[in-house]
Amino acid sequence: MSGKLYGVGLGPGDPSLMTVRAVEVIAEADVIAYHSARHGRSIARSIAERHLRADHVEERLVYPLTVETTDHPGGYQGAMDDFYAEASARLAAHLDAGRTVAVLAEGDPLFYGSYMHMHKRLADRYDTEVIPGVTSVSAAAARLGTPLAEGEEVLTILPGTLPEEELTARLAATDVAVVMKLGRTFPKVRRALEGSGRLARARYVERATMAGERRALLADVDAESVPYFSVAVLPSQVDAVAPEPAPGAVGEVVVVGTGPAGPLWLTPETRGALAAADDLVGYTTYLDRVPVRAGQRRHGSDNKVEAERAEFALQLARRGRRVAVVSGGDPGVFAMATAVLEAASAEEHADVPVRVLPGVTAANAAAARAGAPLGHDYAALSLSDRLKPWEVIAERLRAAAGADLVLALYNPGSGSRTWQVGKARELLLEHRAPDTPVVVARDVGGAGERLRIVRLADLDPAEVDMRTILLVGSSQTQVVRRGDGEEVVWTPRRYPEA
Repeated sequence: MSGKLYGVGLGPGDPSLMTVRAVEVIAEADVIAYHSARHGRSIARSIAERHLRADHVEERLVYPLTVETTDHPGGYQGAMDDFYAEASARLAAHLDAGRTVAVLAEGDPLFYGSYMHMHKRLADRYDTEVIPGVTSVSAAAARLGTPLAEGEEVLTILPGTLPEEELTARLAATDVAVVMKLGRTFPKVRRALEGSGRLARARYVERATMAGERRALLADVDAESVPYFSVAVLPSQVDAVAPEPAPGAVGEVVVVGTGPAGPLWLTPETRGALAAADDLVGYTTYLDRVPVRAGQRRHGSDNKVEAERAEFALQLARRGRRVAVVSGGDPGVFAMATAVLEAASAEEHADVPVRVLPGVTAANAAAARAGAPLGHDYAALSLSDRLKPWEVIAERLRAAAGADLVLALYNPGSGSRTWQVGKARELLLEHRAPDTPVVVARDVGGAGERLRIVRLADLDPAEVDMRTILLVGSSQTQVVRRGDGEEVVWTPRRYPEA
């Protein structure tokens, strides 16, 4: 009969944090296996040392390399794959002989641990049990003495080996984070924290619960002193108190686009800006898309007071507040960026920093749902005549239609604007064939999403409202029914005689 394989989590380093079950399994095992570098020392063995017996068979699984280069024909990964295959074969020999094998693992065996490479190669062939352990994440939070995540906060755990841009994006987009595997990656991780605006909150924990433990503000840590066994922690923000602005300090205004609907359409940069803001300002419908955060102030208003909203945001920033002006779609496409920048151009606001962060605009969202109708040149126009006369709209419609551009028509109709779509259809039919495809997209990404493809001649103004966008094809736009019955719309990139 084969023996049994155990993956034994030992916790973060303090032997007293081993579980009772871990101690029991070590006591019952015939073979104790553990990984080590070529110097032969094993942190896992040192944690469990008091529980080892003289008659235990010890299998030291020595890595052929750690971070250095290799002449293995398969490179670093090839060398490691060969090592894992050889190590698992050694353990399999004991299991085939009927021996019980306990593989020691710092922290938790299936959490960034070496044991998992043995588990993937052996667990389907032998009776296996994994003993969970306290992770370094939990240990670091405990030693900092601050909540790690609370309520609906999202905790993200990241390896410091990720590319810097990826680290920056993920740190900007989350509420709470732990970055592991520091050491040589520390300078990159620090830059990512700074680039995401999270450096001031970041904490550093080295060798949590072990001899030589160190805790500090991460910004104060010397990169040359950072070992591999250290983590960066962004703790819970629930009870964090934002520092009062210094007298005379000026904050900033960030205009953010939330995309056409909810959280799936937010960019990491936008998520970070929304999380970092002291105040959120915007049309109430758009503010409702943003999760409520403790300590943030929300200032909702009607959709028709853009100038007043922009002025209010700038006044808040003049008092040292970090303000996010929330806009639907992309803030620079018929949205709040223009209003904010117009107000910010006044002399009294000239010293207020203003940034604009892009979002997925309605035209791109609707086009993606339909296929690729915007695959070639196109023009975006608003059919709203509240801010420009209809004569200007009509002139631009004729010009764009005469140039054979695909058209993205924003703000086509509302409860009080009911004739514009019908008039636009008449103007377009002067230049386009009656069977020109039109994508009628409403509430893309939302619960009431509806998308239809109709002929231009059949476009019904009654089915169009302010939550609708119209994509009108050019003479080259195609509608194809594919094998699954779905219709897709696309505009070829190659124009005739090109």
